[in-house]
Amino acid sequence: MPKLHPTLTAELHLSDGRKFQLPVYQSNLGYDAIDVEQLQREKLFTYDQGLTSTALCESSITYIDGEEGILLHRGYPIDELALNKSYLDVAYLLLNGELPTQEEFSDFKKEISSHYMVNEQFTRLFQGFRRDSHPMAVMCAASSALAAFYNEMVDSGNRESRDKTAIRLLAKMPTLAAMCYKYSIGRPFMYPQYHLSYAGNFLYMMFATPCEPYVVNPVVERAIDRIFTLHADHEQNASTSSVRSVASSGPNPFACISAGIASLWGPAHGGANEACIRMLEEIGTVDRIPEFIARAKDKNDPFRLMGFGHRVYKNYDPRAKVMRETCHEVLKELGVNTPLLEVAMELEQIALNDPYFIERKLYPNVDFYSGIILQAIGIPTSMFTVIFALARTVGWIANWKEMYESSLKIVRPRQIYIGELERHIK
Repeated sequence: MPKLHPTLTAELHLSDGRKFQLPVYQSNLGYDAIDVEQLQREKLFTYDQGLTSTALCESSITYIDGEEGILLHRGYPIDELALNKSYLDVAYLLLNGELPTQEEFSDFKKEISSHYMVNEQFTRLFQGFRRDSHPMAVMCAASSALAAFYNEMVDSGNRESRDKTAIRLLAKMPTLAAMCYKYSIGRPFMYPQYHLSYAGNFLYMMFATPCEPYVVNPVVERAIDRIFTLHADHEQNASTSSVRSVASSGPNPFACISAGIASLWGPAHGGANEACIRMLEEIGTVDRIPEFIARAKDKNDPFRLMGFGHRVYKNYDPRAKVMRETCHEVLKELGVNTPLLEVAMELEQIALNDPYFIERKLYPNVDFYSGIILQAIGIPTSMFTVIFALARTVGWIANWKEMYESSLKIVRPRQIYIGELERHIK
């Protein structure tokens, strides 16, 4: 990765007369960054709660402009990728920097397929969990447990080893996700099918049984593939920065991914589509929508509409545009018409036309539409975040690889101490 070089200088003047010359690094797109590392020599730190104004790394993977509603992977707009390429194309792009040629894609898919299966001994791990365990709890444990099977084979400092690790993680995540689901409903695990697409194989392992043939619906398959693509990476969000922070100390990469899954589990992050469905269930029927819209507009009411607006995007989420189209394709194909989906579609129309939502740019986001799709195809709410984790794994791996291909420095944030002054036992 090309290294940054300062192009400008910022001057920091303190009221006590101290002055500092700080280098400024220019980004290819977006904000420039002031290098404040030298301040610690003067016993000064910057204070940025939540690190929302702090760049922790250099990266060439993903770029977001929330004001303009732009999301680029290696320079390619997300909508172009989602509508014209498969998830494995995008995975290859994130991991390698360029879209694959036809031959490269064929080899990549073949290699991924050859690693779908997990060690048969691994299946016994699931027997230690309660059947009613949350699938994300099981997913955290299962992904971390992979380290016990590949501990001797991972050399993060070796490129070939990193590439093999990336393939294994990308290949085994849909298998683990499907196993989490099958175990929770007491049905046998289904072995992966090498001839199916990445999304098709996942659907097969989720819904097939040994009792009868299962044919993957191509409309649903395309929808799942787009959900994977639209969630593949999203810059330095909480889970990705968690993976980078853990990886900075050099542990087994499977443990790093497990940390990302744990972070993603939170309702403020990956659990948003799950929270959206719970909100729709709370509303219940279309005739109750005005009541909840009024509550959402009331500043004194704690109720919030889930699935609308986004912390990063102050414009229409570019992923939501593709997801909206896909959502309507799936509902039409399956002929699904339930009170919950009626509520969702009515809310969508209100959000797209009500001046209150338009002025505040509270558009339906990707979580809103993905939750409706997953609900329509029969995936339980508890599995929503697991599917998000499956999709985001490639982004975590790409960031993990990028760290080792540049200078690795352990993450060590500082603090403002507000506790007791030094004191002694009397």
